Amino acid sequence: QLQASGGGLVQAGGSLRLSCAASGRTFRSYTMAWFRQSPGKEHEFVALISWNSGTTYYADSVKGRFTISRDNADNTVYLYLQMNSLQPEDTAVYYCAARAGSGLALRSYEYDFWGQGTLVTVSS
Repeated sequence: QLQASGGGLVQAGGSLRLSCAASGRTFRSYTMAWFRQSPGKEHEFVALISWNSGTTYYADSVKGRFTISRDNADNTVYLYLQMNSLQPEDTAVYYCAARAGSGLALRSYEYDFWGQGTLVTVSS
């Protein structure tokens, strides 16, 4: 139901745009977020956006470099993560996630639906 794409290999200082297509249910009213996971680490919160794009929130490590956005189309919600000024420490598998509730949900267990992940590799 959530399909992430857009990952790849980029040099430090470069940019990537991740996309996530959410379909199969009414994700229009869901809070959506991006998490990332590096080898040996747990899911790390990256950014979230409320159902109407009225609220966005970022991890300190990406604030000012990443921008989350969404497009609530009729049958599919599209979630985006524009990543600029990428650094090697941004290397991870990035996951999109959705939850029915509102509020600042920064923990992975608070999300009900997950995409399959897309790998971002930043070389130095």
